[in-house]
Amino acid sequence: MSETSPAGPPPLLTSPILPTLLRFALPNMGAMLATALAAIAETRYVGGFGSPALAGMALVFPFVMFQMMLSAGAMGGGVSSAVSRALGAGDPARANALAVHALWIALAAGVVYMVAMLTLGETLLAKLGGQGEALAQAMAYANVAFLGSVFVWLVNTLASVIRGAGNMAVPSVTLFLVALLQVALGGAFGLGWGPFPRLGMAGVAAGSVIAYGAGAAWLWAYLVSGRSRIALRVGATRFQRALFADILRVGAVACISPLQTVLTILILTRLVAQFGTDALAGYGIGTRLEFLLVPIAFAVGVASVPLVGMAIGAGRIARARRAAWTAAALATAILGGLGLIVTVAPDLWTRLFTQDPAVLAAAASYFGWAGPVYGLFGLGLSLYFSSLGAGKAIGPVLAGTLRLVMVAGGGVLLAMWQTPTWTIFALLSAGMAVYGFSSVLFVRFTPWGVEKA
Repeated sequence: MSETSPAGPPPLLTSPILPTLLRFALPNMGAMLATALAAIAETRYVGGFGSPALAGMALVFPFVMFQMMLSAGAMGGGVSSAVSRALGAGDPARANALAVHALWIALAAGVVYMVAMLTLGETLLAKLGGQGEALAQAMAYANVAFLGSVFVWLVNTLASVIRGAGNMAVPSVTLFLVALLQVALGGAFGLGWGPFPRLGMAGVAAGSVIAYGAGAAWLWAYLVSGRSRIALRVGATRFQRALFADILRVGAVACISPLQTVLTILILTRLVAQFGTDALAGYGIGTRLEFLLVPIAFAVGVASVPLVGMAIGAGRIARARRAAWTAAALATAILGGLGLIVTVAPDLWTRLFTQDPAVLAAAASYFGWAGPVYGLFGLGLSLYFSSLGAGKAIGPVLAGTLRLVMVAGGGVLLAMWQTPTWTIFALLSAGMAVYGFSSVLFVRFTPWGVEKA
């Protein structure tokens, strides 16, 4: 789609907000749901390997989720924000140069994440409470999955470049196809479909690595080809510290938020692990639904980034705020409805993965507490992305800090008092509620700039 018009301002500065958000969010939602369903398919494959494998997946899942949140949400949001603000200010050459700098950031971050997980992974998983067969299964997955970290970072960063220009179709179709390929290859290598050997957890992980490698190659080719509004001219673009700074001043601060989220999950995982494999497996199934809900909030929130970013670049502060609050209301309504469903009927979800009564009971307890506040969780996540578009990430980061402090402090007390499992899930629920409400307050009272006449 075209982002500029010779006769006037970019269409994203004048188009109706809600219809534009829906038009952007729906393809994003399809792609993000496909990505989440690929992860769910992986969990279903793993469920066939037994409860230790499910417990192992619960151990490694926070680190997989962390990588996705860093690359697609935090740094990706910083990339989209920088590109959209440049276009809103009428500077396409700067937007092109920002795309190249984003590429180098992605390559460096992918290598660092890969090396960190391959060298420290087993120690981290053991400290989470992983032991015996559960730890062995987790490492079988991790040692293959994190070999593809660079591909994950490239896919999500290049997709963010394209989204920053207001084009949601190409990233969405790419991620949808990557998800389909991941499901097919994960099943083929993991379960031994057709002529393929049954490689178990390592095979499931290999499907993801190959799929993201293919996606990275396609997005690179698309941006180099000249078909995009943003041109990726690596050889013709020299390093500029100011451009790295423009991305990192938003993206680097935003990376604190997924770190807080994952630390929160790690604390909760460690608390649940003390109740045994069945409780950990049930909790893991519950957090898999969160992995489905996060992409929905992501789809709505990231749709607001070019709307907010271009408005900020053009000095249209009031319009930027309207876009942020509209996206927040939409995300709250969608996630709140889904949360109500799993609160009332948790087995609709959990029986997709297991029939074990003890695991079903643990998952039902989790959903009874977490489901009612999923809407508030979506509210906070959507405002997080809109704040990235405005280049003002600190508010939602502070909201995440409050949630982390609450869960960490409460977790210490619950461990000391040796309380039952449901109290941990109640703590998780309270943390989500605090995150949503505090995000509203921080965004409301954070200045986003001065309105231009």
